[in-house]
Amino acid sequence: MSAGHTWSVGLVAMEATLVRVEAHISEGISAYTLVGLPDTAVREARDRVRAAVSSCFIEWPDVRVVLNLSPASLPKTGSGYDLAMAMAVLAAMRIVSPVAGDDFVMIGELGLDGRIIPVRGILPSVLGAVKQGKHRFIVPHDNVSEAQLVPGAQVIGVHHLGQVIELLGGSLLIEIPPAPDSIDRVEPVSARKAPAGDFADIRGQAAACHAMEIAAAGGHHLLMVGTPGSGKTMLASRLPGILPPLSDEQAVAVTAIHSLAGTLFSGEGLMRRPPFQAPHHSATLAAMVGGGSGVPRPGAASLAHCGVLFLDEAPEFGVRVLDSLREPLENAEITLHRAAGAAVYPASFQLIMAANPCPCGNAGSRRARCTCTPFARKRYLERLSGPLLDRMDIQIQVETPGRGALCAAQAADTTEVVARRVAEARRAQTERWQGQGWLLNREIPGSFLRSKSGGFSPEILGMVDAVVEKGKLSMRGAQRVLRLAWTAADLEGKTVPGMEHVGAAMTLRQQGAEIGNTGD
Repeated sequence: MSAGHTWSVGLVAMEATLVRVEAHISEGISAYTLVGLPDTAVREARDRVRAAVSSCFIEWPDVRVVLNLSPASLPKTGSGYDLAMAMAVLAAMRIVSPVAGDDFVMIGELGLDGRIIPVRGILPSVLGAVKQGKHRFIVPHDNVSEAQLVPGAQVIGVHHLGQVIELLGGSLLIEIPPAPDSIDRVEPVSARKAPAGDFADIRGQAAACHAMEIAAAGGHHLLMVGTPGSGKTMLASRLPGILPPLSDEQAVAVTAIHSLAGTLFSGEGLMRRPPFQAPHHSATLAAMVGGGSGVPRPGAASLAHCGVLFLDEAPEFGVRVLDSLREPLENAEITLHRAAGAAVYPASFQLIMAANPCPCGNAGSRRARCTCTPFARKRYLERLSGPLLDRMDIQIQVETPGRGALCAAQAADTTEVVARRVAEARRAQTERWQGQGWLLNREIPGSFLRSKSGGFSPEILGMVDAVVEKGKLSMRGAQRVLRLAWTAADLEGKTVPGMEHVGAAMTLRQQGAEIGNTGD
């Protein structure tokens, strides 16, 4: 009778837990048992482990072998336990020292020939293990650069099980095959790269460009309604280019989410640019907020964390899909409940929506006649529910400029110029709110805005309250107007917002009241 153990990491959403992988070999009828709440992928690891060990010309013991993944109450998912399971069995067989694996956390999938295959979620796994006191890791060679992003992690990359056996003091009868050449993989553009284009390309949309700049400076959510060809998609595609780079903390969080989703590839460092996600309007509820059997995977909303979630043709999305965004817009996270437990993913994104004014798209157009009935127009925009619209800080109409206006209009400022103004405005916000724990004006609580420290005079607050009493603004809408006013003041370099800034914010906000009446 003998035993051995190693360490691995279990992930439930973004939460990492150290898993002790124990192997016990005893006399009796030949059997091979795996316990510890494994899912299908982990149960299948038994055969992968046995084949990989045999590929190293090590005879599998013809006795009773029990593998335990502890804590047993934690659901075990994925193929990342393979390497730790194989080394625990080899430790119990005394092929390697029974305590040699205690110093390492091992993560990796095994091929039947002993190859070690890269897995998802290396960054959050290593990050969580370091926080729990582990600092030495053995990971697949293709995951090394990702694991090395974690400060304090000592990472060894391997491509074959035999390397780990020799590393832990064992010996082999075979020569370890050389590492395979790296395979070039195509990266999904939307996951990490901002769409190309410059603000200077936009003509005849000065008001919309200004609204986009305010949205970028304060992290405000934006709805654009206009006819096809008015430039809504072009405006949205320019937004990521004027956003500041991510901070170290944000970059780690964003990179960890993309690692878990499998959209981070070998050799890529921290994601320093804000992500830009633009799901198709046929996206399902699970694709938007996350889902799947077992432990749910992150969706587009979480993949856009600290970046932009752009919904083009927003009314074409399912109503349930759109309304599922209401909670993350308020709480900046998504909680997905399953029978096995709850998964929590961060989802602090900036929502940009673009919509046509009606099904044919020509309501309000000077160039084409709308063929929709008033009821059809009303029903089309009602797909954007009142509670969702109330969460959109800026609601503007984007009109198609005429040929004369296009020829006479000056080009907008370049992306570089606008980005500098946005960076200055954000720097002012960070310095002002750092003692409160906020980064953006979008995050200021309504109670604080109305306090003496909120920066607004009683006259301004009284004017806003009067608009609320007339039914032109909801209480939530009033809070968003005050946040917009702060951003307008920051862009002008003012230390406090004035009545003119609140008036500008009202204009950006109250166009939403006209959107449903377009073309009537």
